[in-house]
Amino acid sequence: MFPEYRSLISTLKGHDVHFDRLFKKHNELDDKINVMTSSNGFDETLIEQLKKKEVVVER
Repeated sequence: MFPEYRSLISTLKGHDVHFDRLFKKHNELDDKINVMTSSNGFDETLIEQLKKKEVVVER
């Protein structure tokens, strides 16, 4: 994801706990969507809801 920002993302993850949590939540959600779309008979509505889901992480 965003290979042109790999260095910046790495720096932010190492220095900003909030960013690191958001990044991990985003990756977890992305992994879940990928698993769901790779199976037969997946629920398109649920996947769209997950894609639109706002990740909220307390500071």
